[in-house]
Amino acid sequence: MPVGRAGPEELVLLRGVIERWAAESLADNPLVAAIDSDPALDRWYVRMHGEEKGTITVWLTLRERTLHFETYFMPAPEEQLEAFYEYLLRLNPRLYAWRFSIGLEDAVYLVGQLPLVALDAQELDRIVGSGYAYTEQYFASAMGIGYATRFRR
Repeated sequence: MPVGRAGPEELVLLRGVIERWAAESLADNPLVAAIDSDPALDRWYVRMHGEEKGTITVWLTLRERTLHFETYFMPAPEEQLEAFYEYLLRLNPRLYAWRFSIGLEDAVYLVGQLPLVALDAQELDRIVGSGYAYTEQYFASAMGIGYATRFRR
């Protein structure tokens, strides 16, 4: 597998790895609701059923050197901003391959990237599974801080 920039042949092989993984995950994992792709963008959308958060979608984007992955975590917090961002920043060192990030309209995302040399079905399972687990584990607490007056459990 490529160490630097992947050539066209290597990208074809890596697309195949992702496609095979996607087909197996859709068939074998009851949490996976759907997996769609956009070949023009080299992007796959893995939609899963959540409990704390109803739907969790992980986007996988194949790039020349890395596989980029992200999931929309929640909208921008409305209150207790300092406590909210402190909470997320303290979580970042505990996360495998992921980190909390601020995106468009100050929404909160979980993001990460993986060198293409490490891309295989096991690593895709680990990445998608950990993104799911982190969302399920931290979503309610984050909403409770960032939307304290509206999000009561």
